[in-house]
Amino acid sequence: MSISTNLANYLDQRGARYEVLSHAHSRTSAETARSANVMPCSLAKSVVLEDHAGYVMAVIPADKAVMVDELGRMLGRKELRLADEERIAMLFKGCEPGAVPSIGMPWGIETVVDDELEESEVVYMEGGDHERLLRMSHDYFHALMSTQRHGQFCKTPTH
Repeated sequence: MSISTNLANYLDQRGARYEVLSHAHSRTSAETARSANVMPCSLAKSVVLEDHAGYVMAVIPADKAVMVDELGRMLGRKELRLADEERIAMLFKGCEPGAVPSIGMPWGIETVVDDELEESEVVYMEGGDHERLLRMSHDYFHALMSTQRHGQFCKTPTH
């Protein structure tokens, strides 16, 4: 499988420049970072949340976790929770479960970007399957996400 057609069309329409990198099959963002030999802080991870108002995608570094309450306060949404995997699969047709690209806009999903990703010179993201990443310069990522809300809503997870 190549990158999602929906994603490719969206990026091409906006003149975004990116490379597609192949890596060994992976199941988690941490595994993807290791397999692709990229720093987890430069790998954008998508976390899809939902409430009565609909869906929102939080885009954070792969080595972080979403502070759901903080994001909810920022968006004025008190009942945000992680979205159900089956619903995510239905929303992101053309993507393998667990490999949702970190750009919700092609699917009409509100996207919110954590400020920590703006610190990376290069940003990597899932392309829609478990064996390809998109590599994009900071400038193209920033331009692509410039119309989306930004804030600080991630933390280092405690194990």
